[in-house]
Amino acid sequence: MSERPIIAVDAMGGDFGPSVLVPGALEASRTDNLKVLLVGDTPRIEAVLAKSNLDGVDFDIVHAEEVVLMNEHPADVLRRKKKSSIQIGCRLVKDHVADAVVSAGHSGAAVACGMFIIGRLKGVERPALCTMLPTERTPVVLLDAGANVDCRPYHLFQFGLMGDAFARDILNYESPRVSILSIGEEEGKGNSQVKEAFDLLKGAKNLNFMGNAEGRDIFTGDLDVIVCDGFVGNIVVKMSEGMAKSLTHMLKRCFKSSIPAMLGALLAKGAFKSFRKTIDYAEYGGAPLLGLKNLAIVCHGRSNSLAMTNAIRMAGTFVRKKTVERLAETILANEELTRFSRSN
Repeated sequence: MSERPIIAVDAMGGDFGPSVLVPGALEASRTDNLKVLLVGDTPRIEAVLAKSNLDGVDFDIVHAEEVVLMNEHPADVLRRKKKSSIQIGCRLVKDHVADAVVSAGHSGAAVACGMFIIGRLKGVERPALCTMLPTERTPVVLLDAGANVDCRPYHLFQFGLMGDAFARDILNYESPRVSILSIGEEEGKGNSQVKEAFDLLKGAKNLNFMGNAEGRDIFTGDLDVIVCDGFVGNIVVKMSEGMAKSLTHMLKRCFKSSIPAMLGALLAKGAFKSFRKTIDYAEYGGAPLLGLKNLAIVCHGRSNSLAMTNAIRMAGTFVRKKTVERLAETILANEELTRFSRSN
């Protein structure tokens, strides 16, 4: 591929479709020196482009006549919707026309298409959704965030390896502190899955493994990568989103409770603006599906233009830093431990 990343964008995904996703893609192209392939219904995309500033933008339209609906089963999408925007986007990556694909559509369909069209890296059995959560200090990487609800210990082990590579390349963490989510911080706590994964992570090459983490440790900023299965991870992510929303509502109610409180709110306006930005998922873009031969990023269904811009920028950084190659090297370096776990 050329040095300038080419990112396929599922322009039909999400709650808002091309009206929001296309402007976000154009902004990413304009500000991050990359090309975007807008995949979707050509007339609808062109209608948005007609109202957009196209100065400094490099893009092409790739027509897709089908759209994946949110109530469709991922397996049905794979079998029956060959002309959908997410399938075409993934095939563009498989055929080396694009370096990565970004979608805010049906997350299950995006994961399925990524796994079975783009394909998995050698040695990776379960790609993982990797999401970033705000903390008291710097963002923490959590995976799996929902791609795999049932995992074996060696799957969790590989999630730790992939999360470490992601944190190094994308977040520039020099020696990421990796931990596994459990019910106690002491070694030996947790179910059999977690305890066996603990031993594997402890024996990994070049991994700064910190042991078990409890739920209260997620947002302190003392850890950089937290590993769990997709069932637990998705609950953590959704709980975090709900908690941030509820905290914002509670703060607003408190500040409207009296005149002194309202005056205090005015004085703290800048601080609250900064707080809202910190907890806004749009600032973090999307969740990369790590472990594929090339990158797929799955975005929130409610993604706005900023979220799409940041997700595409992340994809560009991923491509420029050759993070997929780094992931492959990391998995290969620890292949013996993975093979041993599989055989037991």
